[in-house]
Amino acid sequence: MPAAAQSVRAMAAAAAVVAMLLSTAAVAAAQHDYGDALHKCILFFEGQRSGRLPPDQRLRWRRDSGLHDGAAAGVDLTGGYYDAGDNVKFGFPMAFTATLMSWGLIDFGRSFGAHREEARKAVRWATDYLMKATARPNTVYVQVGDAFRDHACWERPEDMDTPRTVYKVDPSHPGSDVAAETAAALAAGSIVFRDADPAYSKRLLDRAVAVFEFADKYRGPYSSSLHAAVCPCYCDYSGYQDELLWGAAWLHKASRRREYREYIKRNEVVLGASDAINEFGWDNKHAGINVLISKEVLMGKDEYFQSFRVNADNFMCTLLPGISNHPQIQYSPGGLLFKVGSSNMQHVTQLSFLLLAYSNYLSHAGGRVSCGSSSASPVQLRRVAKRQVDYILGDNPLRMSYMVGYGARFPRRIHHRASSLPSVAAHPARIGCKAGAAYYASPAPNPNLLVGAVVGGPSDASDAFPDARAVFQQSEPTTYINAPLMGLLAYFSAHPNPAESGGD
Repeated sequence: MPAAAQSVRAMAAAAAVVAMLLSTAAVAAAQHDYGDALHKCILFFEGQRSGRLPPDQRLRWRRDSGLHDGAAAGVDLTGGYYDAGDNVKFGFPMAFTATLMSWGLIDFGRSFGAHREEARKAVRWATDYLMKATARPNTVYVQVGDAFRDHACWERPEDMDTPRTVYKVDPSHPGSDVAAETAAALAAGSIVFRDADPAYSKRLLDRAVAVFEFADKYRGPYSSSLHAAVCPCYCDYSGYQDELLWGAAWLHKASRRREYREYIKRNEVVLGASDAINEFGWDNKHAGINVLISKEVLMGKDEYFQSFRVNADNFMCTLLPGISNHPQIQYSPGGLLFKVGSSNMQHVTQLSFLLLAYSNYLSHAGGRVSCGSSSASPVQLRRVAKRQVDYILGDNPLRMSYMVGYGARFPRRIHHRASSLPSVAAHPARIGCKAGAAYYASPAPNPNLLVGAVVGGPSDASDAFPDARAVFQQSEPTTYINAPLMGLLAYFSAHPNPAESGGD
């Protein structure tokens, strides 16, 4: 096909996606039970729990695990979450997960309805662990488990016999990125529990203040201090500067102390507030910083931060095909937002959450997104976010839900050790490190449903999904895929029509 014809065809396809994403008809194509999806989204976190499980544990095929974590280092590091389908506890994505879960509850708490308390419990399972990990001054324990040894095994967390090596950052081995993200998680959590448990809220905020001070005083990336342990799994490729601004923004929101406002003002340029604004995830917080701080401007509370509002607008424009002349996000023919790389659903849920949060702030302020010679309304932002949520729940070319247990058709062979191996109840005898390989290679569906898990999903423009355990880039769930989805599902359960403005 001639290049010119290919170009015309590509432009036509892009135009069709634009129309689908922004039209009312696309949004109204299907109505999902967002409340049921929210319940399952939260339930997923019970399947990721490490430590001694509580009596009200609902995913009963999981049992206690990692009960001696931290003991070799003389510290209690039991609890917390396994980040994905393995058995390592990575502090960096766990803290980000807690921050995003909390942000959803802070912005859309009333929309959670009957699920609000179980959402708080999911947050607390993380913040309780982060309090243990920061109990020693100027120290943050950032990982439990040897990732390379763990990944060489396919075994249940209840059976794991790989080294539970403990890794930490301290003044001699700085980790401003992971420490500042941990401070952000504790600060955000303090807002979540401000009314429900004031004493706990205060402890979280006090600890957040101390951890942030450590992060800022002893600057450096944890990927340098602990390179052999944390790379390539959770290397911080974007540097630690964004986390320092992110942590300060959350501490300002939680404490309302002027010192954090001044910190942001003083470090806005030095720490690169406008850098890489089209990114948001466990590694790069820039877009999230701009959206979070923009609320202050839109609510008329702090005009000084107008630059963050401009950055947030520019970011939103890159997500809206047909609006920006330089979109940095692509969409599949079926309407899925995608960025090149693995685990695409993390980008889908995280960027959709920012679209929804910003649309909420704009709605309350009567504002619009400025995109050069054009603009976009809050409703347009919500429509794009809702289209992504609906795609996850089954409105896609495969008519498949990418959430385990939701809908008639969903992934059955997810890349997840505990889900793919027989439960302890079904197979009481230990399954060794290499003995699990037979289950990994089996074409059979996983015996245990990790209800609510959202997998990495389609990773390119084809809208294709193999449902194969070995293709971990597409079949592995992660906590940071589900974390922002909680807020999205809560909002749309209360406001299924994007044309309505609503927030908490």
